[in-house]
Amino acid sequence: MKLPAPRPESNMPDPVHLGYWKLRGLAQGIRFLLAYTDTEWVDDVYECGPGPDYDRSSWNDKKYTLGLGPFANLPYLIDGDVKLVESNAIYRYIARPHDLCGTTADERIRCDMYEHIVYNFRNGFVALCYGPDYVERRVQYVKDLLETKLPRFVEGLGDRKFLCGDNIAFPDFHFFELLDQHVIFEPGCLDNFPTLQAYHCRIANLPKIKAYMASERFFARPINNRRANFK
Repeated sequence: MKLPAPRPESNMPDPVHLGYWKLRGLAQGIRFLLAYTDTEWVDDVYECGPGPDYDRSSWNDKKYTLGLGPFANLPYLIDGDVKLVESNAIYRYIARPHDLCGTTADERIRCDMYEHIVYNFRNGFVALCYGPDYVERRVQYVKDLLETKLPRFVEGLGDRKFLCGDNIAFPDFHFFELLDQHVIFEPGCLDNFPTLQAYHCRIANLPKIKAYMASERFFARPINNRRANFK
């Protein structure tokens, strides 16, 4: 009796695992980067319970069982034996083998800067969304957004196609996500900023980004967790 030939070993790498809450938050820009780089990934999704307790046991019960070390946190990325936390470290880990950390000396410098500039922009928005006196503070936030924050990004972009130059880099995926969140938060906020409108459209229309956003995998809402004022 002739035995069947053994199945050939797959050359396809195992998918990476991205762990985060069931929302956009810090993870959505990373998901865009994964889609853009054709990286196969699995979303390890955790859910926060309803108020007033907002139970986080779905994550807390697993937090120190995944081998993430003493600083285990969300988001996390697991790629085989590689396990890391902190969103900017995850961005860089994914971006590095794809030359998405800047391709020239000037781009690399700008990449280093915008990694943190964009994160600070996000922190201000998160402070509003989760903080007290939301209705009152929202008015001032929108004023600052239109009069100061967005104009600075316009000036920083100049005539470049992307934040760091003519080549896309990993901070662009984070910034694109934040612009997309702000368009939902304050519709029309980019109307007087054609540079940012063009930038947002440029990334949204990248074939892999467009396909991901049209897929069932895309997290359209919520943006923030249940206890946030803006979700």
